[in-house]
Amino acid sequence: MPFVTIDGITLHHLHVEANGAAHPIVFINSLGTDFRIWDEVVTRLSGEVPRLVYDKRGHGLSDIGGGVRSIDDHVDDLSGLLDHFGFDRVVLFGLSVGGMIAQRLYARRPEIVQALILSDTAHKIGTAESWNSRISIVERDGIEAIADGVMKVWFTPDFHAARAAELAGCRNMLVRQALPGYVGTCMAVRDADLTDSARRIAVPTLCAVGDQDGSTPPDLVRSLADLIPGARFEIIRGAGHIPCIEQPEALTALIRDFIASLPSGAENHG
Repeated sequence: MPFVTIDGITLHHLHVEANGAAHPIVFINSLGTDFRIWDEVVTRLSGEVPRLVYDKRGHGLSDIGGGVRSIDDHVDDLSGLLDHFGFDRVVLFGLSVGGMIAQRLYARRPEIVQALILSDTAHKIGTAESWNSRISIVERDGIEAIADGVMKVWFTPDFHAARAAELAGCRNMLVRQALPGYVGTCMAVRDADLTDSARRIAVPTLCAVGDQDGSTPPDLVRSLADLIPGARFEIIRGAGHIPCIEQPEALTALIRDFIASLPSGAENHG
């Protein structure tokens, strides 16, 4: 199992090389998940492009350390991880809170980002009231108390009906996350407003969303795309909040098409 310690935080990761000159795609996963959510996509991209997946702080097998207080804590970890591998340019693919981490890393280190793929995310997600309510429930009763409701926004009714074993596995993944990491990341999302910085994104950007996403609906993701100059917006049919699990083939096709559209040696004007 590959682990690396960045400023006292041990991060679980998997780095897969590939032939060719393509810049690595770095996958940043959502709240309450670990990097296994990318398995079907990463497998489909085998040999085409280098990939890095990792468990963000307080999730999966990574440390919680001193906790999570803001999106910048996650950005610090990712920034250190990129430096550890010596990456000079990357494509960041962020899902949900991962998309917020990607946006914030671009704001801090635009020179390292070739392009952004922002899936089922936004510049501002939820309200303080909605996040405080969730935090209160899970601190009192555990993640188990919200798990069934989360599954309804993560996946479509068709997924619930036809893929019960996968649904059960994803539910297990959620409820087994460390409570401090989950709560801290809820607080980080609650307090993050990336509206102004989204307007200053100056690299090619793809914003994608499941057509039945109950957490960050298509209109919200479209509002992010509208803020980013020249951003491309795509809807993934038959998917909820986690298209990489529910519709990996469609998502991989979008990734391939977007990567192929990037100018070789594109300069970052951010």
